Amino acid sequence: MITVISGSNRKNNKTLHFAKHAYEKLCSATKEEVIFLDLAPLTGNVIYENMYKDSDQPKMIQEIQDTYFIPSSKFWFFVPEYNGSYPGIVKLLLDAMSVREIKPSFDNKKACITGIASGRAGNLRGMDHLADVLNHLGIHVHPNKNPISSIFKLLNSENNSMHEDADKTIQNQIVQLLKF
Repeated sequence: MITVISGSNRKNNKTLHFAKHAYEKLCSATKEEVIFLDLAPLTGNVIYENMYKDSDQPKMIQEIQDTYFIPSSKFWFFVPEYNGSYPGIVKLLLDAMSVREIKPSFDNKKACITGIASGRAGNLRGMDHLADVLNHLGIHVHPNKNPISSIFKLLNSENNSMHEDADKTIQNQIVQLLKF
């Protein structure tokens, strides 16, 4: 199973458009089961004193771990650039899941990363930061981390359709993910 992750919890985020587009293309390109995890609906208080205790982990984190991480062999992270890195919600999720069932969630699995940014660099630093964390958890990260830059030039503002250049980047990464 492959899990595509839209790594922003901001409402109406643009990362979601790229991640959904990739998810749809990936579903058409493989017979393997592909599921989609959008972090935007995460609500409520997941940060509290005992969140790093196996027995007191938030139910929401357990459900994400059991549904999206443990059964998956590959992940495709879409991460926007927030303050020169990737969003804290992604780090919080990974940290919280490292308490319970760490090996079945991460060990020897594979991941691709796509950076999303309104600027020119496409979240290059953030992708490197995330790759370091994923490697530490035991996930093998594909060396070609794809930046998608200047996203407001790549989305049609009326219907959020994808520009041809962004679509090519996504198509290339699908091939890499499936061969990885």
